Amino acid sequence: MTRRSLRARLGLAAAISITLALLVAAAGLVALFERHVERRIGAELKAQLDQLAASIQISAEGQLEVVPAPVDPRFEHPLGGLYWQIDDDTAPERRQFGIARSRSLWDSLLRLPLDEPEPGTVHAHRLAGPNGGPNGQAVLVRERLILLEHDSGRRRLRLITAIDADELSRARNAFAADILPYLALLALLLGLATLAQIRAGLAPLETLRRGVGAVRSGDEQRLADTYPDEVMPLVSEVNALLAAREQAVERARAWTADLAHGLKTPLAALSADAERLRIEGNQALARDLDQLAEAMRRRVDRELIRARLRSGTASHQAQAEVRDAIERLLRTLRRTPFGERIDWSVDAPQPALAALMPGDLLELLGNLLENAAHWAAARVEIQVQSADPIQIRISDDGPGVPAAEWPRLGERGLRLDQRTEGSGLGLAIVRDVVDAYGGSLAFGSAAIGGLEVRLSLPAASASMRDQNLTVR
Repeated sequence: MTRRSLRARLGLAAAISITLALLVAAAGLVALFERHVERRIGAELKAQLDQLAASIQISAEGQLEVVPAPVDPRFEHPLGGLYWQIDDDTAPERRQFGIARSRSLWDSLLRLPLDEPEPGTVHAHRLAGPNGGPNGQAVLVRERLILLEHDSGRRRLRLITAIDADELSRARNAFAADILPYLALLALLLGLATLAQIRAGLAPLETLRRGVGAVRSGDEQRLADTYPDEVMPLVSEVNALLAAREQAVERARAWTADLAHGLKTPLAALSADAERLRIEGNQALARDLDQLAEAMRRRVDRELIRARLRSGTASHQAQAEVRDAIERLLRTLRRTPFGERIDWSVDAPQPALAALMPGDLLELLGNLLENAAHWAAARVEIQVQSADPIQIRISDDGPGVPAAEWPRLGERGLRLDQRTEGSGLGLAIVRDVVDAYGGSLAFGSAAIGGLEVRLSLPAASASMRDQNLTVR
């Protein structure tokens, strides 16, 4: 696929969209999970605050005691990741930090900001951990101010529970690692679904291509109206173009017929004048007029053929039997002065159905056979191979043509031997017809000594061959 491929563009756009969507989804899921874990951690720290508040006792001597102490093992392990601490805020100007704390804090203290929380309200902080925290990690803190009445007066205590923020990071990273395989599987499924969607979406274009191919090959006259609504405007335009082309072909046919009819009378009159001159004894002038009339007739024939081919008369529904055309031409050539002396050898299977209009095939083969009879010494061989394309070889035992001149054969007005009569249009007409029908024309040395013409013509479609066999 190239950069101009619609399939490649859709696939690239889908790949970019899927990638962006999965990246956004992954980031969103990780963020949601992180928030969820943080809320769970906050709920755990709040529960530890409640347990800590329930465990606080003040002795008769005014000493603060925590009985029983929170039982989580991490509180007992130095820098274990879970901490509690009690600050005395009875005299804010002389705040006492860490009047009681967990063993996990070891010789460190948590320094709360100097704010004034409402009693009973839980505040959340993110602070530096003990001694800067393990590996420089911070801690997530929940704080509550409680008021305790005692014989010595009211005491303001700030209860603190904290956990290493690294717990949150580890949980987030573990979740991200866990969802990666599922995201990869999702990307694969979305990619396959995209490919199926692109295939289904472009299927009407492939059907349209086959429909146009059927019209081009002559199997169908018009595109069907069963395409999706988005494709139907294009189908309608193509059908309208086909209809306009048919009208142009009909106008060209009418114009060709008018031109042929209009020139027939002047050429007949010119031939009659040449005959009168011959009767009067002016043989030279009569011969010149005959040659002029023949040259004009051949040139007109060529232009009529070219006009018909350009107008689209070379229909893809055309079919012509090659062997029948050869036999018809040979029956005529054998009655001519230069054809009756030739030994004609024909090796042609039947049927060999070419995708040409019958008149164009006769014109093409007629020029080639006439040219071969004109130059042959005594023999012309014709070989036909029925295949796709159909191969036709016409060989003569004449003087041949130098290999250097083979590429020039068929040029308009080219005559390699100026001593012979003719306009040089025969092979030019052949080349025009061959090119119009998508065939090929080549020249070489014949095994019998002269020139060999190698002709390749498209074979009629299978449906046209079946139709021809049915008719027979």
